[in-house]
Amino acid sequence: MMAAPPARPAPGPGGRAVVCAMRAHAPSRPGDAAPRPTGAESRAPRPVRILIADDHPVVLFALENLLGRFPDLRVVGRAHTFSELFDEADRLDFDVALVDLHMPCADHHDARATLDRFRQRFTGASLVVLTTEANPVALQRVLLVQIDGLLSKQDPIDLIPQAIAAALARERYIGPAVRDLLACGLPVAPRANPYRSLSNREREVLTLYAAGMSVTRIARQLGRSIKTISAQKCSAMRKLSLSNDIDLYRFLAESGIAPGTRSSADG
Repeated sequence: MMAAPPARPAPGPGGRAVVCAMRAHAPSRPGDAAPRPTGAESRAPRPVRILIADDHPVVLFALENLLGRFPDLRVVGRAHTFSELFDEADRLDFDVALVDLHMPCADHHDARATLDRFRQRFTGASLVVLTTEANPVALQRVLLVQIDGLLSKQDPIDLIPQAIAAALARERYIGPAVRDLLACGLPVAPRANPYRSLSNREREVLTLYAAGMSVTRIARQLGRSIKTISAQKCSAMRKLSLSNDIDLYRFLAESGIAPGTRSSADG
């Protein structure tokens, strides 16, 4: 289980990523109109509203303590079951749902099917999932749902704000422990000379992506636009016949581009 962080240290790089993404995020529900800012309100962005859900009270406490360190994040609701999650989501306005995969499900639905129903019902909000699942096949099935982030509870808890920032920036965030499980558990057939067809810039982007950086972070480091980095990543995947990020993570690990041990993620 994720350990609770120290009490209220100053937000680090992940916190700054949250602030940047929060300033750009849109109203959470289709049809919601942002109020016209006046005076001080024009300089103070609305906090990101987060709904947290886990059937372990100590985890809820740790999550609320973590998110409370960031002035631009606000927990607006809590749930202990999927049924409570749906009730709270119907009652509240929220931007991000941070949800445990293995909460009790009503009507004998499995967790993936329940997440899929939540995703389809609350299309305007981001969905980030926490899990203790260690089965690569089960993790791949969860990723088939249009979730915006997936972290293992073995990942450092301080990665959660980075996942929230990525979700608000419309980037899918997959934590390092989940990436390792996918790479080790679902091997792909070896490819001969995989880099022969890639440009130097495409190789550079994939190398940084393998180190755990997001497209936004790579763009900032290389001094290119997010659109350019995304296009170079997609071009490289197309040349390597990789259809999604899961295949990419596996390929990077198989080819030795990604470290064999768990890599640290940059937001």
